[in-house]
Amino acid sequence: MTAPAITVVEVTDQPLDLAAHEAAVAERRAGAVVSFQGVVRDHDHGRPVVSLEYEGHPSAAQVLREVAAEIAADPDVYAVAVSHRVGPLAIGDVALVAAVSTAHRGAAFAACARLVDEAKARLPIWKRQVFVDGTEEWVNCP
Repeated sequence: MTAPAITVVEVTDQPLDLAAHEAAVAERRAGAVVSFQGVVRDHDHGRPVVSLEYEGHPSAAQVLREVAAEIAADPDVYAVAVSHRVGPLAIGDVALVAAVSTAHRGAAFAACARLVDEAKARLPIWKRQVFVDGTEEWVNCP
């Protein structure tokens, strides 16, 4: 059996491509590829958001690699790809992309959910939201 592959792990200020992440984890033995896009929405907790910016600690890419490696260590996982965007983002922009391949859909859904949850919980990336009234808020900032 082939060892699980971590095909893409990136923290970047460039737009993210879901299809490229899906292609990066696709392989002949995989019966399932599950992917996720985290998209910038126009509201948070009932307040209208007009823009936001993600700021990452220099260790963010290494932490993301560690998260990807943990998911790839699951014997059901064939391949993992994950990226997080930093910098200014507009409403509708993609902030996080994740893709996982496995033999069966249940394992793929579970692994992709773990990948997204762990990335969101552990990445040292902070979000500054600007609201329509001009106020701002930092999220996930220690």
